[in-house]
Amino acid sequence: MAVRQALGRGLQLGRALLLRFAAKPGPVSGLGRPGPAAAWGRGERPGRAAGPRAQPGPLGLPLPDRYRFFRQSVAGLAARIQRQFMVRARGGAGPCGRAVFLAFGLGLGLIEEKQAEGRRAASACQEIQAIFTQKNKLVSDPLDTRCWQGFRLEDYLIGQSIGKGCSAAVYEATMPTLPQHLEKAKCVGLLRKGPDVLPKRADGEQPPAFPFAIKMMWNISAGSSSEAILSTMSQELVPASRVALDGEYGGVTYRRSRGGPKKLAPHPNIIRVLRAFTSSVPLLPGALADYPDVLPCRLYPEGLGHSRTLFLVMKNYPCTLRQYLQEHTPSPRLATMMTLQLLEGVDHLVQQGIAHRDLKSDNILVELNSDSCPWLVISDFGCCLADERIGLQLPFTSWYVDLGGNGSLMAPEVSTAQPGPRAVIDFSKADTWAVGAIAYEIFGLANPFYGQGRAHLESRSYQEAQLPEMPKSVPPDARQLVRSLLQREASKRPSARVAANVLHLSLWGEHLLALKNLKLDKMIGWLLQQSAATLLADRLVEKSCVATKLQMLFLANLECEALCQAALLLRSWRAAL
Repeated sequence: MAVRQALGRGLQLGRALLLRFAAKPGPVSGLGRPGPAAAWGRGERPGRAAGPRAQPGPLGLPLPDRYRFFRQSVAGLAARIQRQFMVRARGGAGPCGRAVFLAFGLGLGLIEEKQAEGRRAASACQEIQAIFTQKNKLVSDPLDTRCWQGFRLEDYLIGQSIGKGCSAAVYEATMPTLPQHLEKAKCVGLLRKGPDVLPKRADGEQPPAFPFAIKMMWNISAGSSSEAILSTMSQELVPASRVALDGEYGGVTYRRSRGGPKKLAPHPNIIRVLRAFTSSVPLLPGALADYPDVLPCRLYPEGLGHSRTLFLVMKNYPCTLRQYLQEHTPSPRLATMMTLQLLEGVDHLVQQGIAHRDLKSDNILVELNSDSCPWLVISDFGCCLADERIGLQLPFTSWYVDLGGNGSLMAPEVSTAQPGPRAVIDFSKADTWAVGAIAYEIFGLANPFYGQGRAHLESRSYQEAQLPEMPKSVPPDARQLVRSLLQREASKRPSARVAANVLHLSLWGEHLLALKNLKLDKMIGWLLQQSAATLLADRLVEKSCVATKLQMLFLANLECEALCQAALLLRSWRAAL
């Protein structure tokens, strides 16, 4: 029936075109525009309008870019048919002419049917995306009820150290509700000598709740003025919330200037900086033992640090991904969902024109829900590329250009780059490659790019055949995807969006992939079912489970073309097994 309808529609179009040919002889294309030969004769590029006055004919069929091949083919075929019919117009079209005319009509009908199907699919994807984009905007902020508080260090009660890195120390913190007379005393400055520090807890003592984590940057070279500190450490402020820098307590309200770091839109898999301010460096618990050299000389005579630095207030997470994997062995399905979360976060960064450039299990935080299912959050943006002027294309003019941190997980196109006057490094798939390496850790294996010995690989020199085989317990689709993410040539790697769609389809679209003839209408039907089920699950459960949150992210980032690429990739992998 579909072929019969297409044939009928094609014959109608062909008949109309034939009448047009007879009325306006000359080199005219099948789309009602001057043909290629005429366009070249006037020095114009084929496929473009002759000028502002050029109007498409009444039968114009605007084909999208993905059908450019059909546009050119139909135009050439139309001109050929026209010449045949002009020659045979007096004697009537013979059997050959009728056959060519029939083929032309059938071809146009099939193309139009394909167009209509593509338009329906794209429209449905846009409507679904709009619904779930609105729902994903609801990101909770624990400081919403204290919108004018938290912009100075004295507002917090500091607990014990959570950890330290190469450029900062992190402490647990809370914002206590003080009795009224103490609150007034604090306001007039009686308690303004420094932050309140909680003494070390005795064995068996119940710890208080610390919903926040305060990151104190180590300031060795930025100077002591607030302007210099905020400018030098601006990359740390990329994931800052809209109101994080509204306080005046740090000495100056930081404003992003044109050409400075981008502002990252919120995402469930990316850390959010709730408050950011400058303040005097205090002597916090463990400072003299853990990092004395970066303290100012007033706290440690041999210290090299400046007297003021940047403080970042964030949500406190129970552990890092490395710590979680040391204590837990996630199931293959759970490990697949954890890898998917990283891809969702990286895809959001790419859409915003930002590259993290320091992805590793120590910089990924873990939150556990009531079922102890991990939710991953990408943190530590100190090495990120977030320049408004260049986006993800970094000019590599000399060895002094910063290429990011963690050289072990630096993508091959970055680690093998050579500087030059016109050298540019494309970071659009660099973080995606790092996710492929971290996936080994998530699935319970050693990261092949860490360590020493024969098993150790280097990103600048490894070959795909050297990558360790994943055990059979890992789902085949996940195994294929990890190897695809770790391909040396960036052009052969799937994008983060396509890679995320691959895992979404593998987890929840099995019956769709099992269809022999996978058509767009079938895919749209499946998407509508997923949308209804996800909305229902999100409404019935007070706190969405990890699977529901992932499905909402998938539907909020729905793109028909990327979804089709993922489906074709999966089917090709399965056909090769």
